[in-house]
Amino acid sequence: MAKAIIGISGSELIDNGGIFPGYRRSYVNQDYVDSVIQNGGVPYIIPFNMTPDVIVTQVAQLDGLILSGGHDVDPHGYGEEPQQKLGDIWPERDQFDMTLLKLAEARELPILGICRGAQIINVAHGGSLYQDLSYRTKPTLKHEQGQRPDLMTHTIKVAPTSHLAEVLGKTEFQSNSFHHQLIKDVAPDLIASAHAVDGVTEGLESHDGRILAVQWHPEMLHRNSRAAFMNRLFQHLM
Repeated sequence: MAKAIIGISGSELIDNGGIFPGYRRSYVNQDYVDSVIQNGGVPYIIPFNMTPDVIVTQVAQLDGLILSGGHDVDPHGYGEEPQQKLGDIWPERDQFDMTLLKLAEARELPILGICRGAQIINVAHGGSLYQDLSYRTKPTLKHEQGQRPDLMTHTIKVAPTSHLAEVLGKTEFQSNSFHHQLIKDVAPDLIASAHAVDGVTEGLESHDGRILAVQWHPEMLHRNSRAAFMNRLFQHLM
């Protein structure tokens, strides 16, 4: 039986020194690749580009899609001007990821959004973000964790009847956390299926469960024996 081909949206690194200053390199963090392999899939890094027919051909080869983490989402995508604590944005990558998402949805592929990927899904479907957690008026936990990647630092509660709970097999657990932007208004055609104990939305899903999106980083937990259930998110793509 052929293994599922899982595309992972790529980013770019720009060399700041060495013999090629300014040189651009396509990449994703290795944990995304390892998580797909560990769970029975074949990872394909999808390099950033702005050529429509190339993107169509890229998605045509996939059995599932991961929208990976990275830059802040451009607030113009949800009708806001940039605020003081907005981080680095890359509007062209927003457009790239949203094109991947649209094409994958048209093919009815399973989709997993991780951190920025979850935010991109929300914005693409008409939702909005807090540009920084400090702009949320309610008491807010530390979501931008300054610890090692596989350390789980705050509690997540998942709606018991959600697709996310069915996939994970859990309704409460601790997760890692590396985001300073937060989901504000949930897109009208998505469901908020997981929250931190401070009320921050940590998980989204489509009504049919084909799209799952999480604010934490399950790929960084795939070797953590205490978080083995996180691997089910990648198995869901196969």
